Amino acid sequence: MLDFEFRSPLRHSRFVSFTPLMILWMLVPVAASPAESEAGESHLQNIRQLTFGGENAEAYWSPDGTELIMQSTREPYGCDQIFRLPVTSPGEPALLSTGTGRTTCAYFTSDGQRVLYSSTHLAGPECPPVPDHSQGYVWPLYDSMDIFSAKTDGSDLRRITSSGSYDAEATVCSKDGSIIFTSTRDGDLDLYSMDADGGNVQRLTDTPGYDGGAFFSADCTQIVWRASRPTPGEELEDYQRLLTQNLVRPSKLEIFVANADGSDARQVTNLGAASFAPFFFPSGDRILFSTNHGDPTGREFDIWAVNVDGSDLEQITFSPGFDGFPMFSPDGSKLAFASNRNQKKPGETNVFVADWVVDPSQ
Repeated sequence: MLDFEFRSPLRHSRFVSFTPLMILWMLVPVAASPAESEAGESHLQNIRQLTFGGENAEAYWSPDGTELIMQSTREPYGCDQIFRLPVTSPGEPALLSTGTGRTTCAYFTSDGQRVLYSSTHLAGPECPPVPDHSQGYVWPLYDSMDIFSAKTDGSDLRRITSSGSYDAEATVCSKDGSIIFTSTRDGDLDLYSMDADGGNVQRLTDTPGYDGGAFFSADCTQIVWRASRPTPGEELEDYQRLLTQNLVRPSKLEIFVANADGSDARQVTNLGAASFAPFFFPSGDRILFSTNHGDPTGREFDIWAVNVDGSDLEQITFSPGFDGFPMFSPDGSKLAFASNRNQKKPGETNVFVADWVVDPSQ
């Protein structure tokens, strides 16, 4: 959950062959539409498309499983804003953010009464500038990005971080409402935890490299995230140089897990690819994530599954282009994800929901 801004060729702070976010579009309200699965997608049944055009990403479930909260760009907004999207009776998404600045990484609180998201709107109403990519494919780390809390209609907006650095990628423990997020407040991209009101901030990682996009397991005893571990020398120097410019290069990320307090951190994947958006299975012993593993061009992203010990790697989606941001519904019966499939125009990314088949052989 960085600010995967799905830019071409990769999109959070989010990866892929997408058109630039600055393109404006109108999302026409349409009821959920059936979508065909690709050959090999045996874990997915009854796929339904919930959005129809533009770029929609990071759609995460409400605690009661009736709606999603997502980021998207649409007229009259020039960059990502946060919307609620009904699932059981699809209709027009409802704007939750202010409509100013750039937003990312929205999530429901554990009681479903409020939402979190990150935004730059206090620095000004305009969309902040994007990198010119003269240094290759890089992501911006806006130091004006703070984490906010609001009611589910967008009212009662409260700022809960004010470090003067990049604070984003916040997700919530379903048990006690505590928050895990990514920040540059100590000079690196690290994971932190805090209480629901922003108090009691604790640093969870301290190894040089990008640590971000973390999620709790269902029982909140574990966390899973994406991380880079640049090797000492030229690779680490490049990472640190970009960081001084509020930039990060996301071309090589692996999946890590740890206890919820950051202890016993261990690397799960070793694919040498861009792996991100991990999410625990309800059991906590397996992980879904998106990666361009196996594609020499780096443009083909699919959802994969792997055990927490790194064994039993399994490809879940096979649609051309991008599939990512998988999240199980609270009861584990459904999967929400973003995909290029069924696009009407090149670069479109839409939100889909499918029934999850635990054992395809049955």
